[in-house]
Amino acid sequence: MNASNSGNTTTPAETPVLIVGGGPVGLALALDLGWRNIPCVLIEQGDGEVVDAKMFTTGIRSVEFCRRWGIAEKVKHWGFPEDYPFDNVFVTSLDGHELGRIPMPAFRDIPPFAVSPEGYAHCPQFVFDPILAAEVQKYPGVTLRYHTRLVSFCDEGEGVVAEIVNDKTGQRWEIRAQYLVGCDGVGSTVRKQLGFGMHGAGMINHSFNVMFRAPALWEHHDKGKAGRYVIVGDEGAWASLTPADGKDLWRLMIHGDLDTDPASVDPAHELRRAIGADTPFEIVKFGHWIRRHLVADRYARGRVLLAGDAVHVMPPNGGLGMNTGLGDSVDLGWKLAAVHQEWGGVHLLESYEAERRPVGIRQCDEAMENFTRYGSRKPVPHVTDETPEGARVRAELGKRLSSANSQAWENPMNTHLGYRYEGSPIVVADGPLPPEPEDSRLYTQTSHPGCRAPHAWLADGRSTLDLFGRQFTLLRFPGAPPSVALVAAAARRGVPLDVVELASPQIAGLYERRLVLVRPDGHVAWRGDTLPPDALALIDRVRGAVAPLPIGGGQKPETVGAGAGSA
Repeated sequence: MNASNSGNTTTPAETPVLIVGGGPVGLALALDLGWRNIPCVLIEQGDGEVVDAKMFTTGIRSVEFCRRWGIAEKVKHWGFPEDYPFDNVFVTSLDGHELGRIPMPAFRDIPPFAVSPEGYAHCPQFVFDPILAAEVQKYPGVTLRYHTRLVSFCDEGEGVVAEIVNDKTGQRWEIRAQYLVGCDGVGSTVRKQLGFGMHGAGMINHSFNVMFRAPALWEHHDKGKAGRYVIVGDEGAWASLTPADGKDLWRLMIHGDLDTDPASVDPAHELRRAIGADTPFEIVKFGHWIRRHLVADRYARGRVLLAGDAVHVMPPNGGLGMNTGLGDSVDLGWKLAAVHQEWGGVHLLESYEAERRPVGIRQCDEAMENFTRYGSRKPVPHVTDETPEGARVRAELGKRLSSANSQAWENPMNTHLGYRYEGSPIVVADGPLPPEPEDSRLYTQTSHPGCRAPHAWLADGRSTLDLFGRQFTLLRFPGAPPSVALVAAAARRGVPLDVVELASPQIAGLYERRLVLVRPDGHVAWRGDTLPPDALALIDRVRGAVAPLPIGGGQKPETVGAGAGSA
C-alpha cells in the first residue's frame, strides 16, 4: 500500500478526532470511528508500506473486533496454508539437535472454541495493516494521509490545534480537532509533548529482525514444519524463527544483550548459525530494535489521549503488544463517538485511563514472564556438545522449556479474553471479582460488571457478541421485570439502547442475571434481577456523567512490574 489519501482528496481544517500514527492501533481506531460514522483524520509520517512481520498473532479478542468490523474472514484466510502445523520446537539449530516440542495444531485442525465465535489468526503486520487500511478507506468520513507528521499541538480547552507537515511537499498547515489521539509508538511525539514518563525496564536487550526468503525451508532439515523454532546455544535461547507466509518468507528474531553493538551483528552469519550453513537464503530486510517493558504514567490529559505502544511497550513473547493496543482503540472508539454525538457524559473519557492502564500493566507483566521463561539468556553450558554430558543437558533442558512455555503458547484464553475493568467509574460493580487463574489457558465466561459479555450461539446462528457494538444493549431473560423505566431514562439522555429478549435457559444461566446491560464495546456495565430505584442515575453512571471518586488515602497509581525504574 502506497496510497497517500483515503477517499477524501482534501484534508479537513477541522475534525472531531485527529489520530497521529498509522500502525495497526491508529488504523483500528480510525476504522472503529468510521464504522460508527464519526469523521476523523489519521496522519502517518511513513508511506504505509510494511515489510517487517512485526507481529504475527492476531489474538482471539482482536479477531472478535475484526468480526464486528466485517474483516475477520480476511484476517483469518489471507493465504497462509491452513494445514501448516504450529508446533513450538526448541532446537540448537535447524540442522542440529531438537531439545523439546510443544505440539500445536494447524488452523484447520483447531476445534471451535466454546467461549468465542472466533479463534486466533496468524496474520503478520505486512498483511494485517493493509487489510485495516483498505477497510478504513471505504468510509468517506475518514481521511488518511501518509508522509504527514505532527509538529506540535496545543490543547486549548475547547479543542486541540495541531500543526502538521507533509514531508514530501513541505506543506504545513493547522488542523483543529475536538480530540487528538497519539498512536505514534514508543517514541511518541504526543506523549513527549505531554511530558508523561514511562516506568519499567527501558532496556532489556538489543534485538534484531532478519526477514529472509528460503523456499520450503523445512526440506533442508529434519525438524518438520513448525510455527516457531526457539534456537538455543551455550549462551541460552538466542533467537526464534517464525514462518511469515508459510511458504518462503521467514523472520529470524535475534536476542542480543544490553551491551550488544548493533553494528557488530552480521545477519548472514546469524542466519547460517540458525538454519544451517548449506541452506540457501535471501535477506529481505535487517532491522534493529530494543526490547522494553514499560507502561506510561498517564494515558490522557484533557483532550489528548494515547494508545498502543505510546503507553505500553512489552516483549513480543506471547503476541500481546498489538492486541493490547487494539483493545485501547476499541475502548476509545465508542467513547469518542459518544462525546461527539453528545450523549457521552463529561467524565466518560476519564474512564479510558482507569480501564486501560491496568490492562496495559497486566499484559506487559505477562509478556515479560513469557520472555523470562525462555529468553533471559541464561547460559546452558554443553548444550551443543556431542558428548554424553551434552545429551544429558539437552534432555533436561528440553523438558523444562516445553513445560515452562506451554501456558504462553497453548491458547492463553484468559490473557486475551479475561481482562476486566474492575474499579471503572462507569461500571456498576455488584461484588468482588473472582481471582484470576494462575494458568492463563483457563478462562471462565462471566457477566460480572466490567468483564467481556459471554459468547453463546443464538437460534438464528449469530453469536451474542453480534448483538453488541453500536449502542448499549439490554439483555432481558425469562422472569425479568419490565424495563420501561430504563428505556425511558436512556431516551431522555439520548443514549442509544437496544433491548433484546432472550428465552434460552442455557444463555440465561451463562449471563447469571435476568437483566444485563452491555456497553458498545461488549463489556458488561450493569446487571441485576430487578431494576435499580433510579434508572436515570444508572444511565448517567454508565455514560460517564457522574464524577469518578478520587483516589483516597494518598494511594499511588499502580506501577508496572517489580522493581520498576523510570525511562
